[in-house]
Amino acid sequence: MFTGIIATVGSIENIHIRGNYKLLTIKPSRMFDKPEPGESIAVDGCCLTVTEFDKKTFTVEVSQESTRLTIINNYKNGTIVNLERALLPASRLGGHFVSGHVDCKGSIAGTKMIGDSLEISIRFPREFENFLVEKGSIALNGISLTVNVVKGDTFTVNLIPYSQEETTVNSFKAGDEVNLEFDILGKYIARFSNKDKKNNLTIDKLIESGW
Repeated sequence: MFTGIIATVGSIENIHIRGNYKLLTIKPSRMFDKPEPGESIAVDGCCLTVTEFDKKTFTVEVSQESTRLTIINNYKNGTIVNLERALLPASRLGGHFVSGHVDCKGSIAGTKMIGDSLEISIRFPREFENFLVEKGSIALNGISLTVNVVKGDTFTVNLIPYSQEETTVNSFKAGDEVNLEFDILGKYIARFSNKDKKNNLTIDKLIESGW
C-alpha cells in the first residue's frame, strides 16, 4: 500500500530480459535508507518487488501483466521515473490509499500553466469513467492528485510548484502515455452498485454496509 506522495525520482540504468519478465535497475536521486530484497517500491505507480540493491541502485522484477498494463514498455535507459516506498503503519497518509496496481494507461491530452500551477489534461479509456468524480482522487504515474474536471474521455488535474519539482510531470507532453490507478474505494462502490442494481441500492444501504 502507498500514499501517492513521491519520495524521489530515479533514472532507469539498465533493462534486462530474463525469461518472460523484465528486470529494471534504477538509480534514485536520493537513495532509500536500507532497502531490502522482497520489499515493494512503486515505480511510476506500479508496485514492483526489489530483488537486489547496492549503495546507489536497486533492481526490481516486472511481470508480463505489469508490462502489459503499464508504461514500462516505453522505458529506456535514462528514463526518469517517480518512486515511493511502501507505506508504514505509523506513516502519515498525506495522499490517498494507492495499491500500486495500475488499472490502465492514459495519454496526455495537453498541459498549460495557470499562474504557478501546472494543469494537465489526461485522456482515459471510457470504460473507467464510473471511477472518476470531480474532486475525487487518482494516481497519475504514482502521484496522488485531485480530479478537477471530468468531460467525456478527459479529466484534468493541477500540480503546485513543489509537486512539479519533485516528480516527473514537467517532462510530460501531448501524446505521452501515463499510468492511471483509480481510487480503490470508488472501484469497490462501483462494483457493489453494479452488482446490486436489481436490489434498489441506495446511499443508506451503502452507509449501513460500512461505506
